[in-house]
Amino acid sequence: MSKKIVVLGAGTAGTIVSNNLRRHLPADWEITVIDRDDNHVYQPGLLFVPFGIQKSSTLTKSRKKYITAGINFVIDEITHIDPDKKQVKTRNHQFDYDFLVISTGCRINPEENDGMMDAWGKNVFTFYYLEMADMLRQKLNEFQGGKIVMNIAEMPIKCPVAPIEFVFLADWYTKSKGIRNKTEIELVTPLPGAFTKPKATAVFTEAAKQKNIKITPGFELNRVDGKEKFIESVQGDKVNYDLLVTVPTTSGDPVITNSKMDDGLGFVPTHHNTLKALKHDGVYVIGDATNVPTSKAGSVAHYEADVVVFNIMAEIYGAKPEEIFDGHSTCFIVYSKGSSSLIDFNYKIEPLPGKFPMPKLGPFTLLKETKMNWYGKLGFEALYWNVLLAGKHLGAPPTLVMAGKEVG
Repeated sequence: MSKKIVVLGAGTAGTIVSNNLRRHLPADWEITVIDRDDNHVYQPGLLFVPFGIQKSSTLTKSRKKYITAGINFVIDEITHIDPDKKQVKTRNHQFDYDFLVISTGCRINPEENDGMMDAWGKNVFTFYYLEMADMLRQKLNEFQGGKIVMNIAEMPIKCPVAPIEFVFLADWYTKSKGIRNKTEIELVTPLPGAFTKPKATAVFTEAAKQKNIKITPGFELNRVDGKEKFIESVQGDKVNYDLLVTVPTTSGDPVITNSKMDDGLGFVPTHHNTLKALKHDGVYVIGDATNVPTSKAGSVAHYEADVVVFNIMAEIYGAKPEEIFDGHSTCFIVYSKGSSSLIDFNYKIEPLPGKFPMPKLGPFTLLKETKMNWYGKLGFEALYWNVLLAGKHLGAPPTLVMAGKEVG
């Protein structure tokens, strides 16, 4: 019997899961990772680029460098997945597999939003990829006052806290430039509030109020008018802007749709707890490619990797995959340069106050703005490159730990 695992995508999720599998599996298992290029971008740093806190040139490294020896890394474009034949086609090759791990991520599609491309790079920007984050830095540098609107076109998006962080940082940035009194900042979101969970929403809403940031919830984007500088909702409400920062419609990789494996939005229907593809045998899904109802964020991919490796190993040894994953997510939320909050939650349990990762000791404080949390956010980058991507354990289990959290 052939013993082959193919991993599609060498981003955060694909790299962690491949390295983890290589460590656990005997040498007769062949592991192949396929990606279209060799550029691994540290995505949490993208948020800092527009504000000059981080240089874009430091965020990209070679994917190959972070993939363990003994893994076959192929740079090629994936063109088709055939889950019945257990085959993956790329532009130049064909790969058979026993197990497939889909970690193809997600992407923004500004062309899906009416009118957005007409104003793209003129008065409409995003920070979700490098070139645009740099263009936005230039624009903010020239900004002398007016109205900054941060808009989420529709859910789901990568890292649901990033837009909140953006408006908080815009407040800090315009203060540091001495133009805050000439600047309006507004977060316009389709969500019922600042975030997906009520308790965290209340905390972020209060922080926004203190910073004089307006939040407009329940706004479903219909179109962007770059000439007249406004966005209009499906309901007909308009919000004017001088500078629009947007998270356009987000979808999964086109290869998922073209292979007829998607849920209508390009994401793979995935079992919420085993992370197995619902409709296909021998297929697991991880990171932003899943349709599980938790954040599309690096911490989630890290927790999911443990579950996917455990379940693939279970299947190899003739056991059933276990329902381990609980939607665990941990996110730092930057409030300004120098202070940050932290949230830790899952499918059912909201972010709660307390200490993390160790009860009482921390060193990080949940749902509270602290300097230590800021150091955590900054320190995460070294941890990401040197520990997380290697698939090493941080000691944190993949599921939420209630110890140290204040309930009630």
